[in-house]
Amino acid sequence: MENKCTKYEGIMTFGTEEQLLAHIETCEDCKQEHERMQKVSSLIAEVAPQIKAQRKNRAQLKLACASFALIFFVSGLGVINFNSDVRDTIMYGQTLTLEDYGLPVDSYGLITVN
Repeated sequence: MENKCTKYEGIMTFGTEEQLLAHIETCEDCKQEHERMQKVSSLIAEVAPQIKAQRKNRAQLKLACASFALIFFVSGLGVINFNSDVRDTIMYGQTLTLEDYGLPVDSYGLITVN
């Protein structure tokens, strides 16, 4: 069984481009590994624009959701401010009780069941 060269990853990570090309010229195992890496690199370069477009679409969707939530909450605050029944019922520091909701309650504030 033949020993395979395992220097490709080390030279590619820590070496220079010239060192890598010089080693590839002399080593058949590393040459095959380099060809495989070039194929993967070309596939990644081919798919990159589609991935960037998907990220852009996600960002636009997040922006639309945030805008909708902001408009929803601002309009909800407008309803509370302009509706005098709600404004008179809810005061600062006051909590709503079951009686405020119009439910039948007993002397303890519990819902009565008839």
